[in-house]
Amino acid sequence: MHIEEQMNEKIKVLVISDHPMAPSGVGTQTKYIIEALLKTGRYKFVCLGGAIKHPSYEPQKVEGYGDDFIIQPTDGYGTPEIVRSIIWNEKPDMLWFMTDPRFFGWLWQLENEIRKNVPMVYYHVWDNYPFPMFNKKFYDSNDVIASISKVTHDIVNNVSPDVENHYLPHAVDPDTFRPRSEEEINDFKSSMFSEDDDRFTFFWNNRNARRKQSGTLVHWFNEFADEVGPENVRLIMHTDPTDPHGQDLVAIMDNLGATDNRILISDQKVPPQALAQMYNIADCTINISDAEGFGLATLESLSSGVPIIVNMTGGLQEQVTDGEEWFGIGIEPASKTIIGSQDVPYIHEDRLNKEDFLSALRKMYNMAPEERKELGKKGRDHVLKNYNFIDFEKKWIELMDSVYEKHGSWGNRKEYKSWTLEEVT
Repeated sequence: MHIEEQMNEKIKVLVISDHPMAPSGVGTQTKYIIEALLKTGRYKFVCLGGAIKHPSYEPQKVEGYGDDFIIQPTDGYGTPEIVRSIIWNEKPDMLWFMTDPRFFGWLWQLENEIRKNVPMVYYHVWDNYPFPMFNKKFYDSNDVIASISKVTHDIVNNVSPDVENHYLPHAVDPDTFRPRSEEEINDFKSSMFSEDDDRFTFFWNNRNARRKQSGTLVHWFNEFADEVGPENVRLIMHTDPTDPHGQDLVAIMDNLGATDNRILISDQKVPPQALAQMYNIADCTINISDAEGFGLATLESLSSGVPIIVNMTGGLQEQVTDGEEWFGIGIEPASKTIIGSQDVPYIHEDRLNKEDFLSALRKMYNMAPEERKELGKKGRDHVLKNYNFIDFEKKWIELMDSVYEKHGSWGNRKEYKSWTLEEVT
């Protein structure tokens, strides 16, 4: 029996994630997935919109979708009481949730309550090896896992081989993030800088957080600018310079004397179209995080036809090369230290060597414009082939349809047992 024949009404999904209208990578991808499923006319959503401050906690209907797309603002990612209330009052057909597992320990503790009625689908990101065996109890508490990168997919396969696991990477809108004409780029530059300012531009678009190595980038780029002449290069950092989870970037710049426009801070939230303009005025986009589950900014850069310089860690590796061609410069970590905490006992932290990074900047800076443009063109082709919207939407629709058909919900719940048989010797 096909899904259309089973359905008398729309499939209802409870979503727990960043607010779907938030500018974060998690929020953006959540919105893309929801919109893809809404296009089928077979789905409706109740979303716990977390990870931002809310002016109001009243439920919000997303314009254009009515009762099919409702957001319930919440602090954090919700509470057991909120989830229990929504499940019993709204009777969703499945629970879909996304982000780092450290945020969802409380949710998996409700597994027996939730999964006896509805399947749990987890869109998972994990940054690095060794295999996190401490996550096995979390992975085993889901009906289906969708893995955000090849690294994550391999990790889940090895830690919890019995859990259904799909490789489903991020995607970007190729119509928004696309190469612009020379005339358009010159207009963008003229609106931001003086007409005779034609510095080589590096772009960095990340949260100012510890693992993003924002302070290190400022120090190292400052040395590079002194080497080639600060009048010849600039670094634009699109971030909050006073993020409480990061470093005071303005104080660092003041201390270094890097206040001559060699480093510029863009701290205002901008719509995707404006962000696409920023990629286009750049000659290269940088990400040197010591851990990166995927790295949406570099994918947006490649989609815009702009090459990248990245640390060969996490999901960045599969962006900068397909194993044959390169779409920028990938820097192998100089050290892979093991760090940890009470929540994450062990994980690799991939740190770069300063000279390797400076060498990558020199190589990109000295590259012939035609060669750099060709790198960007190949990068866009790579995105269109492997991270395109058509496949992204198709795979998510196929996956969610299969979850509904295979696992059922409530009176039709299948494939779930709240007990296991173990041989005792």
